[in-house]
Parts: sequence; C-alpha cells; structure tokens
Amino acid sequence: MKLEIEGLEFEPFIAADEIAKRVRVMGAQLNIDYAHTRPVIIGVLNGSFMFIADLIKQITIPCEVTFTKLASYYGGLSSTQKIREDIDISVNIEGRDIILVEDIVETGNTLNYLIEKLQVRKPASIAICSLLSKPAAHDERPAELKYIGFEIGNDYVVGYGLDYQELGRNLKEIYRKV
Repeated sequence: MKLEIEGLEFEPFIAADEIAKRVRVMGAQLNIDYAHTRPVIIGVLNGSFMFIADLIKQITIPCEVTFTKLASYYGGLSSTQKIREDIDISVNIEGRDIILVEDIVETGNTLNYLIEKLQVRKPASIAICSLLSKPAAHDERPAELKYIGFEIGNDYVVGYGLDYQELGRNLKEIYRKV
C-alpha cells in the first residue's frame, strides 16, 4: 500500500516483521559482545527512538541508557551538512564502553562529529549500532560502525522513527520514496 506524506509518494520497503527479526539478532549479538561489561547505550534522537526501544527489550545484560539529540536535515530530503546539537548526554562515560544507537547512517558526518565529541570524554570504546546504512551515501564511513540492521540503496526512507518533515515516524514499517 503506497502512502503520501506532504506531497511525496512512498511505497512499502521493509516490513515490520523483518525489522523485528533483525532487531532480535542485533540485540543477541550485543549481549554476546558486551557480556562482561556494562555499556552505556546512547540513542541519537529523534529518529532512533523506535529502534532503541525495541533493541533495549532484547538486551539482557546490565546497561545504562541515555540520549543525545543532533540534527542535520531540518525537514528536507538531504542533509544540510550543518550539525545542530540540541541535547548533550549527562552520563560520565570515562572508561566505559559506548554503543551509539542510530536510525540511519548516510554521509556519516553526524556520527563522526559525535564520536569526536565523545572521545574527549575518554570512553573505553565506541561502537555504532544502526538500523539502516546507506553505503553509497557515505562521505566517510565511521570506523565505529559495527552493527547494521539493513544496508540499503540511496533511497529516501520514512517510518519506524524516520521522518519526512517530522511526519511518518509512527509507521511500524519502513517506506521508501517512489
């Protein structure tokens, strides 16, 4: 079923059950990889909120959860390359393992900015866990990008936290622009 958001047409792309299966697998891998530590999981808002909520339900090891909010889109179809920081983390991460949870990695610029900022606080490690990755759009793939739900083409997508002009975040599945 196609849908329209603010004059743009979108078609189904990744079904809710596919997302749920992949999130379970990613959670299981994080449980294994961080079994002997207590990581700090940092959700990058706004887009990651649905993904992090489902991912955390799969994580059985002790962990802390906090959020940061960065933006580079401001309602358009492509990144402005200017990063705006709205919310900083308040957790002491020195000597801690960090898992950044992101909805999508496109150019990689926002995450590279965030990683630089976090490294000043001397964490033990930083890994990125992203639901989606667009390899064709990467200016510089962050070296820390370790966990990827789905690699996709250079399509504009909405749903499951992703938006177009702040709409579509509430969809259970992911749609791509036609």
